[in-house]
Amino acid sequence: MTSVLLAMVAFVAAAIAGWAIAEAKGNACVYESSEEEQQALEDFNELHLKDEGREMGIAEVIKTISTTGF
Repeated sequence: MTSVLLAMVAFVAAAIAGWAIAEAKGNACVYESSEEEQQALEDFNELHLKDEGREMGIAEVIKTISTTGF
């Protein structure tokens, strides 16, 4: 029973330490998006608004899918 309790305490301590490290890294590193990312976001929003947010069915996806890669 003692080893189970000790393992639980160790797990909680590791989780809190990981959370603290992630929070510190999140506050220390400032992310700024590039022009390319901004353009991609604008293009995405333009396409999304063009179809009024309507989702495509599988037949439409197959018609418009690009298999040429990136």
